This record gives sequence, structure tokens and C-alpha cells, in this order.
Amino acid sequence: MPADSPVFSRIAIVGLGLIGGSIAFAARRAWPSTHVVAIDREAVLREALARRAIDAAGTDLSAVRDADLVVLAAPVRQNLSLLHQVAAHVSASAVLTDVGGTKRAIMDAAARLPAGTPFIGGHPLGGGARGGFEFATASLFSRRPWILTPPAGGGPPATAGRPAAIGAAVDRLSAFVTGLGAQPAIMAAADHDRLMALISHLPQLAVTALMDVVGSVATSGGLRLAGQGLIDTTRLASSPAGVWRDICATNADEIARALDLLIERLSDLRSDLQRAEIVDAMFQQAAQWRAELMKGRD
Repeated sequence: MPADSPVFSRIAIVGLGLIGGSIAFAARRAWPSTHVVAIDREAVLREALARRAIDAAGTDLSAVRDADLVVLAAPVRQNLSLLHQVAAHVSASAVLTDVGGTKRAIMDAAARLPAGTPFIGGHPLGGGARGGFEFATASLFSRRPWILTPPAGGGPPATAGRPAAIGAAVDRLSAFVTGLGAQPAIMAAADHDRLMALISHLPQLAVTALMDVVGSVATSGGLRLAGQGLIDTTRLASSPAGVWRDICATNADEIARALDLLIERLSDLRSDLQRAEIVDAMFQQAAQWRAELMKGRD
């Protein structure tokens, strides 16, 4: 889409952390004429204005009233509490979305919005080990998936009975995230949470627990002797707890199932440490899945 034809001419972002800030930078880069307003703490807003990530700043939710796209980019449970408050201020033509790492809870809350308020769940799979606006960048979403979770019946255009307003919102959001450099994908909220429990939430919690165990037992002296393997493996252990606290709370059932699978596999390995064929088989299968994971990424 040409730079002078933005998908959304006025964007409001509620929460200007790593993701919200990166959306602002990426939107400004893709469509310089887009007007971006953000709602956050005054210190964050001052920095965003200084870095020209946004055009206007607000500390009150009424600042979203003129936007045709409103993005809830606060932590998951904060977005849940903000959703209905924000909806009270948006225009009739506005599209609402979020960027949270779980989707069932927000979609359930969105189902109780007033009729005619299109809400499409969103989850950009671009992030970093450190959060905060200071780490925001326009390239954060480049070639990364961005999952959209419409309400039931609001999937791809071929879906029979898809409400027109939801369909239009999905199409516009897909064009928007494509313009930011991301690759939109559409799935049901339940499917999203089940998949994320395996490919995102489980790795984070496993790595965090691993680093906690290793550090607690090896202590500082032992960690000084660690090689690059431990450093590479535990990069996610630097992730901020605040984001993950909300993800655990809103996807506890699916994360528990994923943890059970890992615990079962580790228990089997613990019982078979002296059986070379079992160890070999696990390493071989893991290497095959790793190769599959890395296809097209090298």
C-alpha cells in the first residue's frame, strides 16, 4: 500500500512498552501521514515524543476518541480491565485490537462489548528478552507472524456467515500488520492458546526454571565456568516477570498440560540415562525437530 494511503489514518496505542512502542515506530515508518497518539505514564510519553514515535500523548483514555484503530498494548490482565473502559470512548467506526500473549480471556471479555464494536484479538510474535519503550524498534515485527483471533464466525473471508463488520476489521488489520512488515495468520482463540503454550510459554518457563536450578546450586562461582551452551540456552531467563505472570494466569490450563508433557519426558529420561539407545533416540528426534524449526530461518 502506498505510504500516503495508510490503512488507519489515526491510531491510538494504550501502553507504550516494547510492543506498543514498536507498533508506533513501524506505523510511522510505513505511513508517515498516520497520526499516532499514545496513552501511558508521562515519563514514557515524553521519551516517545522526543524520539518522534508518536504525534500526541494522553494520560486519559478519552484520547482514543478520534482513532480509527485502538491497540491495547498493556499487560494481558490490564488489557482485560481496560477493554470496556476504552470501548466507551471509541468512535463507531473504530477497530479495537490487542497484542496480548493469550487470547481466550480477552475474546470472552470482548464478547460482552456493545453490539457493533469490532474487536479482533491480536498477538505479534515479535519480542525481546528485555521489555520497555527504550527497546522499541520499527523492525521488531519484520517477517514475524502476527496472529489475529476474530470472534467466532469471523475468520477468513470464505467463512460462511461472517459478520460484515468483523470481516472488514479482519481485512484491515491484516493489511495493517502486513504494512508493519509482519505476516498475518488467523486462528481461533482456543487454538492460539493451545499452540502458544507449547511453542512460547513452555520454553519460557522451562528456561526460567532451568536457570533458577542451575544458579541456585552452582552459585556465582560455578556460573563463571559455564560455557556458551548455557548462555545460549538461557537467554529467555532475562524476560520480565510481569508479562509472564499474566500469561500464566490466563492460560494456566494449557500451560499445565504442556508442563506435564515435559515433566513426563524428563522423568522418562531420568529413568533411562544408562540406556544408550533411548538417549540416542531422543537426541536424534530432537535434532530432526530442531532442523524443522530452523527451515527458512538460517
